[in-house]
Amino acid sequence: MRRLLPLLSTKPHAGGRSALTCRYRCGDACFQEVPNTSGNEYAGDIIAGALSRRSMVRAAAVVTVATAAGTAALAGPDGGSRAHAAPAAAAPATAAAARGRGRADGARGLRFTPVPPNVNDRVTVPAGYAQNVVIRWGDPILRGAPAFNAEKQTAKAQAGQFGYNNDFLSLLPLPGERRRQVLVANHEYTDEMLMFRKYDPENPTREQVEIAWAAHGLSVVVVQEDRLTGSLTPVNRHHLNRRLTATSLFEVTGPAAGSPLLRTSADRTGVRVRGTLNNCAGGTTPWGTTLHGEENFNQYFANGASETDRRYGIAAGPSERKWERFDRRFDAALEPNESHRHGWVVELDPYDPDFIPRKRTALGRFKHEAAQPRLTDDGRPVVYMGDDERFDYFYKFVSSKRMKKGTSRAAREHNRTLLDEGTLYVAKLSGDSPEAVDGSGRLPDDGEFDGSGVWIPLATGDVSHVPGMTADEVYVFTRIAGDKVGATKMDRPEDVEPSPRTGRVYVALTNNTDRGKPGKPGADEANPRNLNKHGQILELAENWDDPAGDGFAWRLFLVAGDPKDPSTYFAGFPKEKVSPISCPDNVAFDPYGNLWISTDGNKLGSHDGLFGVAVHGERRGELKQFLTVPTGAETCGPVIQERRVLVAVQHPGEVDGASVEKPASSWPDGPGKLVRPAVVAVWRRDGREIGV
Repeated sequence: MRRLLPLLSTKPHAGGRSALTCRYRCGDACFQEVPNTSGNEYAGDIIAGALSRRSMVRAAAVVTVATAAGTAALAGPDGGSRAHAAPAAAAPATAAAARGRGRADGARGLRFTPVPPNVNDRVTVPAGYAQNVVIRWGDPILRGAPAFNAEKQTAKAQAGQFGYNNDFLSLLPLPGERRRQVLVANHEYTDEMLMFRKYDPENPTREQVEIAWAAHGLSVVVVQEDRLTGSLTPVNRHHLNRRLTATSLFEVTGPAAGSPLLRTSADRTGVRVRGTLNNCAGGTTPWGTTLHGEENFNQYFANGASETDRRYGIAAGPSERKWERFDRRFDAALEPNESHRHGWVVELDPYDPDFIPRKRTALGRFKHEAAQPRLTDDGRPVVYMGDDERFDYFYKFVSSKRMKKGTSRAAREHNRTLLDEGTLYVAKLSGDSPEAVDGSGRLPDDGEFDGSGVWIPLATGDVSHVPGMTADEVYVFTRIAGDKVGATKMDRPEDVEPSPRTGRVYVALTNNTDRGKPGKPGADEANPRNLNKHGQILELAENWDDPAGDGFAWRLFLVAGDPKDPSTYFAGFPKEKVSPISCPDNVAFDPYGNLWISTDGNKLGSHDGLFGVAVHGERRGELKQFLTVPTGAETCGPVIQERRVLVAVQHPGEVDGASVEKPASSWPDGPGKLVRPAVVAVWRRDGREIGV
C-alpha cells in the first residue's frame, strides 16, 4: 500500500525537493516502489528479439552513414559537421582551455553577468534587467470572474480565474492585435496546504475539492505588451481567454479511441473524457496548436489493484487528496478504466475557443513530461516525449501525414489530425566504450559518454509491433510495451526538445537517486552515476533529412552538479567558467540556438533557476545562470524570445511545515499576503535583445 508521509519529514527527498512538494506534486513517487520491475536489458547490452534482423541492420546503417557524412552525427565542439567520434573531452587540456578564450561576455544570446547561487525570496535577475509579474493564481481572466479573494474562494470563481501551479508556457503571436500575444499555461497540481486556511488533509470539504478541480488544467489568456517598459499584463475578458479544468470536456482521438479499455459507466463510447490532470510541460506545434503532457495522473486515483495499476503507480489504498469521496471516477475499484483516460498528450487550439481539446492516443500513455514536435523534410511531424519516472523510457512518434501550410479552414482541419496516425517508438541506447562504467561519473577512456541507438517500433495505427499485445494495449499500457521490447531504463527523462537550428534532440534527465542501489539497475553509459542526485542532459542526433528513421547517435552533453565535482561535465568547456546546476527539468531554445534549462529540486543548497548554455561554436558547454526563483519554488516554462524571457514560478513557499497560517515565502505580493504561483516576464532595461 502507498505510504503517506508526514508533512514534516526527515527523510531525504529526490534532488532538493521538500516533503510537501513530493506529497502534493507526485504523490511521494520517490518513496514508492519503482513501478518498472521489468528485467529488460540496459544501455550497452545487445538487443535480443526486439527488432527483426532487417530492422537492426537498417538502424546500424543509418547511424554509420550519418556519422560518416556528418549530417546526423553529433557535431564536434566547433559546431561543424564533424562526426561525433571526435570528442571535445579527448582534446588536449591546452586546446580545451583555448575554447574558453575569445569574447569575455559569452556566446551571442548569453552575454549577461551570471546570477550567483543564492537563497533570495524573490526572482533574482542579472544586472541591467527588469521584471514584472504577468499573472498570478486567481487573477480573473474570463468575463464575470471576480477578483481573487482567498477567504471567499469558490469553485465557480476559480473556473474563471488563472489556475494554480503554472508549469509549461507558450507565447503565440496574435495577428491583427498590436503588441498582443496569446499566453497558454499548464496548471500541474494543487497544494491544498498553501491554498486553504486550516486545511485538514484527512477530511477535505467538497468545496475545497471542487476548487482544486477548477485550479487544475489549462489557461489561455491574451497578454498586452507595454511599449515603454516591455512588461506584459493580461487582457481580461478577451474572447480567446479560456479555462479548461479537471471537469471540462475532452475528446479522445487516434487508434485507441473507443477501445473497451477506455470505456466507463459514464462514457460507454470511450471517446469523451471529463478533465485533464497534472499537466506538466508541453510543446508548441508548427501548425499553431499547443501540446500538454499529463504527468503524475496516478496520484489522483485510489484503490488500484491490477498489475497495470502497479506499473503506473496507482495507490492500493486511498488517494492523498481523497477525491474518490466526492466522485466515483477517482475510485479504481468502482471505475477501473477511468485512470486509463489520463496520462496522454492533449492538443489544444488556442485560437479557437470552441475547440474541444483532444487526447492523442497515438502518442501513448505514460507520465508525459512534455511533447515537442519538429517536421521531417517532407512535412511529417516527429514528436519527442519523456516518461518522468525512475528507470522509465523516452519515446518518439512519427506521423504518417504531412502538414498543410497556411491558415485556411481546410488546412487547420487537416493539421488537427496529424497526431492521430503514425508510428510510436521507444528508445534503446548502446554505449561505445569497451570498459565498464563504474558509476562514479568518470569519463571513459574515449573522453565521452556516447554511443548509438535504435528506435524500436511499438505500434502503427491498429497494428501492434509488440508480441503478445494488441495495438490498444500498446497505446493504453505503453510502459508495459516498452518493458517487453527492452527499452533503455533512464534517469527520469523529462522535457525533450529538438533544436530548431540543428535538429539535434536534447533530453533532460533530472535525477535518479535509486540508480545503483541494491536490487536496482546500476550505472550505464547514458546514466553514468549511481545515486544520481543532479541529473544530466543527453544530446541525440538523427539523420537531418529523415528524423523518422530508426537509428541515431547520442552523447551526454552535460552531466550536472558542482563544477568542482570531478563527475560533472560541460561538453568539454572549462569547468571553472560555468555556473553550478542541479536537476535539469524543462528545456527550450532561444533565437540564437542556445539551450535554456530550468531546474527542479536543486541539490546544491541554492534556489532553483534558469540557465543558458551554448550548444555550438567555441563556447559550446559554457553554462550561465540567468535567474533564480523564490523560496520553495521551482522554475518552469520557460519561453525565450529576442527581447523577453518568461518563466513560470511554480509552488513558491512549498517548504516542509509551511501552510497558509505559517508561510515560508512572501512572494509575490509581500508579507501578509497569500503566496501565489505566478508567471514572470524579464527584459533588458535598455530595451535591447536578451543576452547580446
